[in-house]
Amino acid sequence: MRRRGDQREDGTTLITMETSPENNYGTMNAVQPEDGNVFSDGSTRVDFVLVWEEPRSMQEESMGVSPAHRRWREEFLKRLRHSGLLQEQKEVLQTKKRICFVLLSAPWSVLCYYAEEISLRVPLQVVTAPIVNWSEQILSKLSLPNLMSQDVPNPPPDYYTCQFRTNKLERFLGSDNKDTFFKTTQRHQVLYEILARTPYGSVKNGEVGVDRLLNEQVFTAAYPLHEGDYQLPTPPVSPQSLSLRQILYAYWAQWSCWRRYQPLDHIREYFGEKIALYFAWLGFYTGWLLPASVVGTVIFLIGFWLVATDVPANELCGSGNSFIMCPLCNICSYWNYSSICVTYKAGLLFDNGGTVFLSVFMSLWAITFLEYWKRTCSSLSHRWDCSEFQDIEERPRPEFTAMAPMTMRNPVTGAEEPYFPENKRFNRTLTGCMVIIIMVAVVLIFLTAIILYRTILSIIIYKSEYSFFSFSAGRIASFSGSVLNLLVILLLSRIYTALAHILTRWEMHRTQTKYEDMFILKVFVFQFVNFYSSPVYIAFFKGRFIGYPGNYNTLFGVRNEDCGAGGCLIDLAQELLVIMVGKQLINNIQEFISPKVKSWWQKRKLNPQLKEAGQEAQRQEEASPWEADYQLLVCEGLFSEYLEMVIQFGFITIFVAACPLAPLFALINNWVEVRLDAQKFVTEYRRPVVERAQDIGIWFPILQFIAHMAVLSNAFLIAFTSSFVPRLYYRYTRDSTLSGFINFTLATSPLSYQQQHNTSCST
Repeated sequence: MRRRGDQREDGTTLITMETSPENNYGTMNAVQPEDGNVFSDGSTRVDFVLVWEEPRSMQEESMGVSPAHRRWREEFLKRLRHSGLLQEQKEVLQTKKRICFVLLSAPWSVLCYYAEEISLRVPLQVVTAPIVNWSEQILSKLSLPNLMSQDVPNPPPDYYTCQFRTNKLERFLGSDNKDTFFKTTQRHQVLYEILARTPYGSVKNGEVGVDRLLNEQVFTAAYPLHEGDYQLPTPPVSPQSLSLRQILYAYWAQWSCWRRYQPLDHIREYFGEKIALYFAWLGFYTGWLLPASVVGTVIFLIGFWLVATDVPANELCGSGNSFIMCPLCNICSYWNYSSICVTYKAGLLFDNGGTVFLSVFMSLWAITFLEYWKRTCSSLSHRWDCSEFQDIEERPRPEFTAMAPMTMRNPVTGAEEPYFPENKRFNRTLTGCMVIIIMVAVVLIFLTAIILYRTILSIIIYKSEYSFFSFSAGRIASFSGSVLNLLVILLLSRIYTALAHILTRWEMHRTQTKYEDMFILKVFVFQFVNFYSSPVYIAFFKGRFIGYPGNYNTLFGVRNEDCGAGGCLIDLAQELLVIMVGKQLINNIQEFISPKVKSWWQKRKLNPQLKEAGQEAQRQEEASPWEADYQLLVCEGLFSEYLEMVIQFGFITIFVAACPLAPLFALINNWVEVRLDAQKFVTEYRRPVVERAQDIGIWFPILQFIAHMAVLSNAFLIAFTSSFVPRLYYRYTRDSTLSGFINFTLATSPLSYQQQHNTSCST
């Protein structure tokens, strides 16, 4: 492999372009406020911060600090110095512990070397083409006001870019100013690359990189700094004087921006392409939910009119004692079919002719949505110079580079690259697949347990002394079973996600994209079964294997459960609403309250601080930027955000025939979700290291799989679970007004059952 300091021969020819000196390339064109992210000399920029905590007193220190941790930390910092990084150490004294901050900065030579090493893109010329939103164009052509538009100050300029080469430095825009040539986010990328690949012990034992040191609690935190405070200054200043973080807070993270376009270019400038693409997809998805929610709500409201005019429903409610039904359990009594009048009508709100149209509409909606997202994503990745990132630019993961057991010559570039044998990776992947199968079996075991729980609980409630509970035994058992199923789903999700992290890291994938794709695939396969197994059971299996009076089928000695009084579709609608809406409520409450509680606890732990006499007055004025950011929460990435939305996408497409209101609930949730996520990234999270991406990764094939499953699922729901086909058959073969349809759907108990019990009943 090429050693640091070697000069790379490069025959690339860069075309000379005209550049204007006023087009300064840096974090933004706007005047940047003083953010205090500098060393004590007042000029050296802080690019990264490492933090650890240790006891103050010698006695506590001997008990609380591991000698191995101290040795690893000292070795790691020494190697960072050897790699050329500048360091400055700061201390904050508290009552019982000392918090040590190591400020890191990369000098120009280090930045140039690693910028070429990791293929950073730098500007050649400013792009002057205007950026227009598609909806903005449509509204403009129709001469309609655009209520979603907002004038966000300091839009980041767009550039023609290419990969950095040291020997072509003078051709790049802004190369005359070494302080601003590399953007702040690019400096963060360089620092993280160095931190992630620097060993602190035996490489063979995996003692490499800052992530391992964080897991071992050698360091308590490692993060780049935010650019100043997010709070708007008082008194107010002109919008052009705001920092990028303040602009994002004022024009994106506030609740008043709920109907505005997201400032995607500003998000990309501050957080990078990967996070910007997530918010672009989330906003695009939320916008497309609007027509789906309108259609679903209209069909649900039409259901009220159908309930009032439905002939079978009126026949049922007026039947009196005409239809005597067989007992629902072994100890239950006979009952009148007319007693379920209200429940039957409620079922018609979800099971009517309109749901057929909605199923077809949502299947077409899902496919069209994905096709238009591909266009939007391609446009964004081209504009942000990421269209060929995965194919050409993406380098091996730093952990893979450090821990790979051998190197191999790349047949394209001729360079020596780290290599992990494919047969070993295949064996490890097979092991991961076996773990998935075992966890899926666990999900099915819990599903069986919940089925038994519903059946047994309904019997227990029926035997109670209260007539109200006895009459509603099946509904109470079904609803409580749905809530219990939601809790089991959330518990198993947490357990398996942690397990999938361990397995994917063990499989040694070469690039970050491949690593994330395999991790996401593992979790999604499990979550697909975890979330959808219960709805699939209710939709296609519940009530199919109950037997008949006198010969009922049993499971572990308990009679198989039947659908509720209103049919299986209303049971499915209830299950979907409990799981989907319940999960959304829990997640939103957790996202709203949990970060604030954690942030309060973090700040409480770090205060009050005992300062030295000479520093006390100075420190009371304002905490340093690295102290302020240390009080924030660790950014947990986008995995949970994507997973939540993809599971939601499955609910509103795969089972939409059973719940027309699902798109409306999803739309309301997503309006809240965008603001909650924006507030977390801007105000509550430490700044994440920028990551490039050309699309949303493996999530898009997963969405395509869900869209295809939705077509099959809705077809089967209409054919086998809904009453649409039986009604259609009866309308064309018996009576076009559906008169007598209720009696047509019932079966009479066999003769042997009538002789044994001296009565006849229907089922």
